[in-house]
Amino acid sequence: MISAYTGTQIRDAEKPFLDDSLGSGAGAVLMQRAAHGLANAVIGALRGRGRRLYGASVAVLAGKGNNGGDGLFAAALLARRGIRTTAVLTAGAAHDAGLAAFRKAGGHAVALTADNVAELAAMAGAADVVIDAVLGTGAQGGLRGPAADLVHFLARALERARPGRSALVVACDIPSGVDADTGEAHAPVLAADLTVTFGAAKAGLLADPGADFSGSVQVVPIGIEQELPWPALQRLEAGDLSALLPRPARRAHKYTRGVLGVVAGTAAYPGAAVLACKGALAAGVGMVRYLGPPAVADLVRQACPEVVCSTGTVAGTHVQAWLVGSGLDDSDEQQLQRCRDAADSGLPTVADAGALPALPEVLAPQVILTPHAGELAALLQRLGVAMDRSDVEAATLAAVRRAAGLTEATVLLKGATTLVASPFQDFYSQAEGTPWIATAGSGDVLAGMTGALLAQLGTDVARFGEHGIDPDQRWAAIAAMAASLHGRAGVRASAGGPVTASGIAEAAREVMREL
Repeated sequence: MISAYTGTQIRDAEKPFLDDSLGSGAGAVLMQRAAHGLANAVIGALRGRGRRLYGASVAVLAGKGNNGGDGLFAAALLARRGIRTTAVLTAGAAHDAGLAAFRKAGGHAVALTADNVAELAAMAGAADVVIDAVLGTGAQGGLRGPAADLVHFLARALERARPGRSALVVACDIPSGVDADTGEAHAPVLAADLTVTFGAAKAGLLADPGADFSGSVQVVPIGIEQELPWPALQRLEAGDLSALLPRPARRAHKYTRGVLGVVAGTAAYPGAAVLACKGALAAGVGMVRYLGPPAVADLVRQACPEVVCSTGTVAGTHVQAWLVGSGLDDSDEQQLQRCRDAADSGLPTVADAGALPALPEVLAPQVILTPHAGELAALLQRLGVAMDRSDVEAATLAAVRRAAGLTEATVLLKGATTLVASPFQDFYSQAEGTPWIATAGSGDVLAGMTGALLAQLGTDVARFGEHGIDPDQRWAAIAAMAASLHGRAGVRASAGGPVTASGIAEAAREVMREL
C-alpha cells in the first residue's frame, strides 16, 4: 500500500533532524540523501532515453529555499559525472551551501530577472533535462513575477518541441505551484514527466489536479520514515487487492458468496441496469436480484440470464447489499422510492447517479455515494456549499472530504484519479485506469463492481483488521478496491484503444483471476 502525507506531516517528521542543537549535521544529511536520490533519478531517466551522461545537459530552476538547495546539490553531483549543468536562480539568491557546491563542481549559475526570462526559458527548453526546484512543500500559493513568466514561456517551448525531443522535466519533491496537502494547482505549473519526492509521497501528488502535473512519482527514503504519523491518503496496490479479495470456501454456495440487490434503469436508460448487473457478476458476487420495470427486467434477463428479476419491494428482497440509482431519473417514482428504502435498510448500499438527489442529506458510513464531479457539485450545493463542477475539479480532495463530512457517508469521486473519503476522514486514491474508460456506461459497471464487493466483504470485519485497516473504515477500502479493479479492467480491455463498458466488465474477470 502506498502511503501519502501532507506537507505539514513531512515537515513535522523532519523537524527533529533540522533542529540540530547538538551540531550532528542531521539536517545536512537529509538534504544530501535527497540530492543523491534526485541525481540518480535524473541519471536513470537520461539512460532510459538512450542518452550518454557525458555531454548531456541539465538546467535546474532553483528557488532560494531548501527545495532549491536539494536541486543545486543534485546538479553538483550530475556535474561531476560530466553533465553540463546550468542553474537558473529564480529568486536571485539561492541556498548558500547548495550554490557553493554547485559552482565548485563546475556548474554555471545565472540570476533570473525580468529582462532575461525569454532567453533563459529558451536555454532551459533546449536542455536534455529540466529540474524544477523552485517551490517546495511549504510554499503558499504559486509562482510569481519573473519565475512565473519563466515557467509560462518554458511550458510553451516544451509544447512546441517535436515528440521525443523535448526536455525531460523532473520535479524536485513536488511540482512548483502544486499544493502538497490538497493537490490544488496554482498556475503556472510546469508539468513534470517524473516527480522525485523525499521521505514519502505527498498527498497532493495523488489527487487531481496535482496528479495532472506530477507524471510518475518516485519516492526517495531519507531517514524520516519512522517519524511519520498515520497517512493522510493511501493507495491500494496489487498485493493489497490480492490479500483482500474474497475467495470462496470449499463448501460455499451462492448465498454465502453474497447476494446483491440492484435498483437501476428506467425506460429511458435500460442499458444502465444491464451494465450494473454485468459489473456485479464480473466481480464475483454469488447472486444478483434485480428490482425494476418489467421492460427493463426483460432486457436484463436477455443479457444476464443469471440475474433473478422481480417487481417486488426492497423490504421483501433478501440481500446482503444494495446498488441503487444507475440509469435513474425523476420519471419513475417507484424506482426512486426503492432507492430510499435501500438506503434506509441499514445494509451496505452503493448510491449512484439518479439516486444521489433522492436520498436524505445525512446517511451512514456503509452508504457509498459514487458521483462524478458534476454530481458531487450538485450534492454539495444542496448541502449549502457553493461549489460548481469547475470548483470540484480544481480541489477534488477538499470537495470529497467536505461531502463525506456533511453526509456522514462514504464518498467515491470518479475521475482520472478516483478519490474515496470516509466520514471518519480516511482517504484513498486510485489511478490505475486509462482515459479510454471515460465512456458511456463505465460508471454503471463500477457501481455494480462496488456493490458486488460490498455484498461479499461487508460483514468480513476480520479480513480488514488482519491487513491493518480499521474495520470501521472498511467501506472506504472496499470502494477503493472496486475503483482499482475497474481501472485495471479498463486498461486490459482497452489495450491502448477504445473500449466499451461491456468490455470493461468482461475484462474484470481476467483481472480478478490474475489477482
